[in-house]
Amino acid sequence: MLEPPAHSTKRGTSVSRSRSSHRTSARQTVTTALAIASTAALVAACGSSSTASTSPSASAADTASSAPAAAASSAPADTSSASPMASSAAPMDSSAAPTAGTSSAAGATGGAIKKGLKVYFIPKDTQNPYEVLADKGGQKALTELGGTVTVSSGTADTAAAQIPSIQAAIQAHADAIVIAANDPSALCPSLNQAARSGIKVVAFDSDLSCGSTPSHLFVNQADTQTIGTSEVDLLAKEIGSKGQIAILSAAASATNQNAWIGYMKQQLAKYPNMKLVSTVYGNDDPATSLTVLQGLLSAYPHLAGIISPTTVGISTAAQYLDTHKSLLKTLTLTGLGLPSQMKSYVKDGTVKSFELWNPSNLGYLAGYAAASLASGTASLTTGSTFPAGMLKTYTVLAPTASTGPSIVLGPPTVFDAANIDQFNF
Repeated sequence: MLEPPAHSTKRGTSVSRSRSSHRTSARQTVTTALAIASTAALVAACGSSSTASTSPSASAADTASSAPAAAASSAPADTSSASPMASSAAPMDSSAAPTAGTSSAAGATGGAIKKGLKVYFIPKDTQNPYEVLADKGGQKALTELGGTVTVSSGTADTAAAQIPSIQAAIQAHADAIVIAANDPSALCPSLNQAARSGIKVVAFDSDLSCGSTPSHLFVNQADTQTIGTSEVDLLAKEIGSKGQIAILSAAASATNQNAWIGYMKQQLAKYPNMKLVSTVYGNDDPATSLTVLQGLLSAYPHLAGIISPTTVGISTAAQYLDTHKSLLKTLTLTGLGLPSQMKSYVKDGTVKSFELWNPSNLGYLAGYAAASLASGTASLTTGSTFPAGMLKTYTVLAPTASTGPSIVLGPPTVFDAANIDQFNF
């Protein structure tokens, strides 16, 4: 999910001197030198030669959930450098300056967000309602910052479907890419090409695993371990901590899904009477999710619980169980779902409770992170901070064994009959 240099490269006016094959007079030499000095001073004062900005046409998403609190940690400072961006930048707006300062030791660069930034949002696919909400959140952020968002991806949750969108971002001279990776490593060569072109890379929702290049920031929706362990705890509470359980996941290659499932398996050690009998993959496709769900129920007729950590999977399973009520006598469903999709199932008792965060806020935070990196007002140095509009200030966390520099939106919310009407996303 790209670690920018501590100070991003200024784009705009550059003065090149070419050696002439003809002798010039002393007066011409002095005049030229004075003009170059004057131009350089003007560029330093203004920060850019361009005054044009593009207004986005995208609409804002619902951002009704509360702003999360940010936690600080520490990470090594980035020492890599990126190629200059292809397009020129507009003058910086001092009103967009960060509201929270950082010390020089933290590696903060300060300054303001550039106008006219072009950011490509590349979701897992363009049809998943969760991804649509996240992309709209990104559009809201860039609208506030005077930039534009292009949403581009395929209709299948595969790396191959996302690579053309990365190439399109390169051809469009985008300032940043925000991507939900369908595969942790297959996208790395294309993203390295983007980084060499000067494009900043931000991963959100599902991280990348590209080693040291391209360096990038991961915008995590919630603490990875908390998501995995809380899902198991939620199901254990509902089924009396005993019985066979299964997991209905998204794509087998999805980084976030596999990380959560890893922590689910660890948490199950606390519940010796709960046994994970199968993990199946619906590829975030309703038809595929239904097929593997039916196979699961056929293979394990005494299943006590299903965890589906994907909005497509849980909504598909809830729809099926809603029309097969007899299964609910012994089977409990939980996972990660959208309140707007799950509300009717909670109210009629098909699902007792489930979890999620606000995907609009996730995209909004990723948009601010991408714009800050592209403007040089944020770095990947541990403890450095940047403002994220209505979500306040966020702090870059230290890399771990499995994740590079990251920020965390906030803890997940548990939805049930008592609070489901309070949420509309």
